[in-house]
Amino acid sequence: MTASASAAGRTEGSDRLPADRLPPARVALDARTWKEISHLLLNLPMAVFGFTYVFTAVLVSGVLTLTVIGLPLLAVCLLGARQLGKLERFRSRALLGVWVDEPSPLPIARGGGVLQRLWLALKDPVGWRTLLYDLIRLPWGILTFCTVLVSLFVLWPVLPFIARGLSNVDRAMVRGLLSPSDELERRIAELESDRGVVVDTAAADLRRIERDLHDGAQARLVNLAMGLGLAKEKLLEDPDSAAAMVEEAHGEVKLALQELRDLARGIHPAVLTDRGLDAALSSVASRCTVPVKVTADLPTRPAAAIEGIAYFTVSELLQNISKHSGAHSAAVDVWRNEDRLLIQVRDDGRGGARLESGSGMRGLAERLGAVDGLFLVDSPAGGPTVVTAELPWRDRQE
Repeated sequence: MTASASAAGRTEGSDRLPADRLPPARVALDARTWKEISHLLLNLPMAVFGFTYVFTAVLVSGVLTLTVIGLPLLAVCLLGARQLGKLERFRSRALLGVWVDEPSPLPIARGGGVLQRLWLALKDPVGWRTLLYDLIRLPWGILTFCTVLVSLFVLWPVLPFIARGLSNVDRAMVRGLLSPSDELERRIAELESDRGVVVDTAAADLRRIERDLHDGAQARLVNLAMGLGLAKEKLLEDPDSAAAMVEEAHGEVKLALQELRDLARGIHPAVLTDRGLDAALSSVASRCTVPVKVTADLPTRPAAAIEGIAYFTVSELLQNISKHSGAHSAAVDVWRNEDRLLIQVRDDGRGGARLESGSGMRGLAERLGAVDGLFLVDSPAGGPTVVTAELPWRDRQE
């Protein structure tokens, strides 16, 4: 969506002109004037409904704040207010030609606990502005309804001018109170949600590392210590058995070292730190069960954090190709486009991959979203599958 199309109060076509560009009202009642009259007459029933909703919601939830259901009820009422705002924006588009974008949805579905979701809903600026809009609309709805109704029978010649003046006030209210939150409010809400995703992801990674250490290298080292202890006891009594135990312990040491190397590679591979993304991706591609062609066009190295996210994104996608795709070949392309790092992973497998089909894909999308990245999957049944990821480019600080 272009900036001109997304601006609040945007206009397209003859019926979507802003108030300062509307054709002048005329004595003749044209289609635009009849739409304005219809909107003004509908103000009263809509205002009564909205005011009743606001009064009931605030009163009931305010009384119940003394109990545990008060704040959750208020949060639900604020979510309901969003729907009332959506209805009013639709009415304004249809009858007044005022086009404002729908506000961004609350970022409460990306993760976080119940309390975090409740807090985001309670401080939703869109919901509170809609409640304010519905609160002040009752006296205005009575005024506009009575004025237009009287004008229809008494002030017919000047009705178009009256309708234009009153509807311009409505247009201003819609733009002022029902427009999307400004970009700062959106970014604050998104960053708060993304912070929760990052914290949850970091906690999950720590649990994975702890589990791998406990079930892998730590268990082997415990067995190694016990084996060496038994070998020490048998060293004088049964040298042959002791030598066999030492030999077995030597094998355990090799396995433990390999597991520690694999674990370290999973945390941050040394080749990525030393030689950069091109070499690291070539290394991970060599371990894929499908032949992979890697092409990296990066004149400089991005920031270490971005480089790490790019590496683990490709690594997980190649693991998915090995396990699930049934592909015969794959390709990885990495390049820079202005201030974005772009990654594209393709395979000629069976296709059918979806973000909804597995937590791995969803997890990648959430991780990239947490750093202002994008994650797109194009995988029709029968293939091929093309996954495109974008990350913000930040220069590496040496």
